[in-house]
Amino acid sequence: MKTAIWLYFFLFVAFFDLHAQYPILTPFAVSLGAAPSFIGLMMGLYSITHLPGNVIAGYGVDRFGSRLFIVFSLAAAGVVLVFQASVTNPWQLLILRSISGFVLAFLSPACMSLLARITRDRIQQGKLMAGNGLVHTVASVVSPAAGAFLVAQIGFTTSFLILGWVLVATAACALFFIRDVPLDASAAADGQAGALHGGGHAFHGAAPHHGGPEGEPAGTPVKVPWLVYTLPIAMSCAQGILSFELPLMAKTQEAMMTTGLLFSVVSLGALLTLSMLFLNKLSAYMRSLWGAFVLALLYFAIAAGVPAPFYLLLLLLGMAKGVIFPALSTLLIELSGGARYGRTFSILSIAFSVGAFIGPLLAGHLRDYVSPYYIAFIALMIAVSLLPFHTIRTKGAGAHFSRIG
Repeated sequence: MKTAIWLYFFLFVAFFDLHAQYPILTPFAVSLGAAPSFIGLMMGLYSITHLPGNVIAGYGVDRFGSRLFIVFSLAAAGVVLVFQASVTNPWQLLILRSISGFVLAFLSPACMSLLARITRDRIQQGKLMAGNGLVHTVASVVSPAAGAFLVAQIGFTTSFLILGWVLVATAACALFFIRDVPLDASAAADGQAGALHGGGHAFHGAAPHHGGPEGEPAGTPVKVPWLVYTLPIAMSCAQGILSFELPLMAKTQEAMMTTGLLFSVVSLGALLTLSMLFLNKLSAYMRSLWGAFVLALLYFAIAAGVPAPFYLLLLLLGMAKGVIFPALSTLLIELSGGARYGRTFSILSIAFSVGAFIGPLLAGHLRDYVSPYYIAFIALMIAVSLLPFHTIRTKGAGAHFSRIG
């Protein structure tokens, strides 16, 4: 588990650094003369350039392991931030953000694949995924406010330089302290666990504990139903809209502090539910489904102007996200049959990238006609409506889904 501890530490530093940029990128683009529609395009291109990186990571991680991809992603992202400190017009920023989107695409599938390979026990994998979400959320609670405070004190240029060199230093440390879990060792652990559990069911019954449907051997590739990926597309679309809208509230450096606090409130809500470890005992499918439904209702409440404190709505929104993210990762592990984690999580990252491209782009062009939060609500409700239909596409899993569906 030393690998998991080191990985969590470096992930914390990386996520802290990256989330610190959320409340300051939009004001920085505005200071360069960018219009809201251009900012939406920039955020969308940042996400869409994830796609080639996700595809490369999907095959590369399964073949070469996670370590080098993690190091490269962090180092390259840091170098891009250093160059970002000296941009003078929106088009330069757009190009650098697009490059940043590509190099950071390797980070998530590589990290999640490494965490999944540490153990083949489904309960332990669920805990590791929850730990990943917890580290991510703790970092994102304090980093937006810290990023806004940093800019207010030393300005955009110096802030980007500091954040960039921190990422480069983190990559250098990761090169020495992160070790890959060999594929043959992972398979051996799987065989030992299979002997111990002999025919037991997976964590809350999604698939056999260490094999695919119909009693396939452990590690047999199983095709994950495509409809499952509508949920991460909708979630990242909604998150992209929120990330686009909140920074537009900041007109001054003092207002950036408020925006940073709003992002921190969302992350604090996620931290609350991620800390409720008893939720991991519930079905990953049901947590994903009902969490997304509640999330959709919260976006509708924001769009409709429900007379409730905005901070409270954002807190509840974060709590819903804290339920969904670890559940979705666990659900994909269950449905994958315990094989090809790199490809499974790269497709998940692709889904997130597609949604994150669509969300800000729609918000930037339609915000004068309809509240972008309505778009988030519609996207999530479509995903909630389609998710149950993936059960009829899962070969040999009818008995399980009759229990949870």
